[in-house]
Amino acid sequence: MEKMKKLLLFIIVLALAGWAYINFSSQPNPAVKPIANLDPERYMGTWYSILRLPHRFEKDLDNVTAEYRLNEDGTIHVTNKGYNRKKGEWQTATASAEPVPGMEAGFRVTFFWPFNGGYYIAELGSNYEYAVVVSDSKDYFWLLSRSPRPSQGLIDEVTTRAYAWGYDIEQFQRVTHGPVND
Repeated sequence: MEKMKKLLLFIIVLALAGWAYINFSSQPNPAVKPIANLDPERYMGTWYSILRLPHRFEKDLDNVTAEYRLNEDGTIHVTNKGYNRKKGEWQTATASAEPVPGMEAGFRVTFFWPFNGGYYIAELGSNYEYAVVVSDSKDYFWLLSRSPRPSQGLIDEVTTRAYAWGYDIEQFQRVTHGPVND
């Protein structure tokens, strides 16, 4: 019985050490430098996902939106929603985003505690009509827009800059926005 207690204690200590490493030792390291000025209140609201790199958590999703709501404590409530065309159903995920100290357009987003990821606004339209969001690696990239159908010119310009930043633009996926056929 004493061996079981020691083993359990060892597992708990190991788990806590892993959690602390994930949450405290990893310094923000954006793949692209975030913008210097962000008005969080203007950034709030609904954004449409236009371009993204492929990931399992967005696989088969169309009509993808992200809604941001500013909390009183300065954190942001995140609601991501998309229609899974293969399952024929809507999928929703919620998260909390905490500002990164010293980075106006940098956040740590937590969908599943204790894991979080970097969310950095690398580019923002002068009227907050579009945003380019990156993470801590070049495995994550999103072009967001206030409209589900931004101009092709904007998409081309952002894609050109993404290529210059070192992103694999051949992997970019265009998100479909339109009627849902249940």
